[in-house]
Amino acid sequence: MRAVFALVLVIGMALAGVAVYMAQNYVGQSQAAVARAQKLQKETGKLVQVYAIKKSKKFGDTLSPDDVEVIYVQESFLPAGAFLVPKEGETIEYKPAAAKKGEVAVQAPTGPLFSETERKPRYVMRSMEPHEILLASRVTEPGQVAGLTGKLEKGMRAFQIKVSTSSGVAGFIMPENYIDIYWTGYSSDTTGEMTRMIESAIRVIAVDQASSEAEYSGSAANTVTVAATPEQVARLAQAQATGKLSMSLVADSADGVEGLVEVDGNKLLGIEKQEVAAVEVEEQCTVKTRKGAEVVEIPIPCTN
Repeated sequence: MRAVFALVLVIGMALAGVAVYMAQNYVGQSQAAVARAQKLQKETGKLVQVYAIKKSKKFGDTLSPDDVEVIYVQESFLPAGAFLVPKEGETIEYKPAAAKKGEVAVQAPTGPLFSETERKPRYVMRSMEPHEILLASRVTEPGQVAGLTGKLEKGMRAFQIKVSTSSGVAGFIMPENYIDIYWTGYSSDTTGEMTRMIESAIRVIAVDQASSEAEYSGSAANTVTVAATPEQVARLAQAQATGKLSMSLVADSADGVEGLVEVDGNKLLGIEKQEVAAVEVEEQCTVKTRKGAEVVEIPIPCTN
């Protein structure tokens, strides 16, 4: 009997030891998981839910709740103008972002992406790819048609430029491309023809009547419409009236060039202008003397 009792005691103690070991192991794993989660949260910061496009969309396509998905984004890297996903019963108030000096303010949402009281659809204003975050500048207001004005940001204007096969990059310029614009003509400061870049990385919003890649046929264009500020419009109008415009494709808006880019005939051929040094001529003083009908100038020392 005592042997049985001792055996039961030993088995009980063994089971208790295993239970304690498993409990300690579980607690250790839980603590490690909590530590990893805290470390990850510290590295990523707060996460917020935003709407993103679920499938590819082209300019002018309608946007419905079935076309969007909800994704998490780090709040510190949240793009300006993004539509946040409200919690149940929550109403999000969007505040317009303050623009820095010389920059255009980022468009902020005027309301929720989809409202239960609003039945009019929104339209896509730019080509979008899956998982791309929806911004207020990418979609129209409910019921607003995605026309050319819908592609213009606040403060921008649409300006049309006449192009040819050579000046329009042989028909390769398409809507949503970025281009540099060069002016060739005569300046009052130069004796010959010169070429100067007057605009860099300016956005194309339409080619002929096509305002999206899907509408563009790929044929040689006659006109290119760009989004420009009023000052840029004035420069382009003056340049178009006084010379010839040509264009070059740019990879994206970040490749803009700052500073003066200018070439004339001398710079093209590597000719440097020679400055002629002024030679001082020694002053000569004379006195005129009449000898009969003849007047003779006789050199004399200068008194001054």
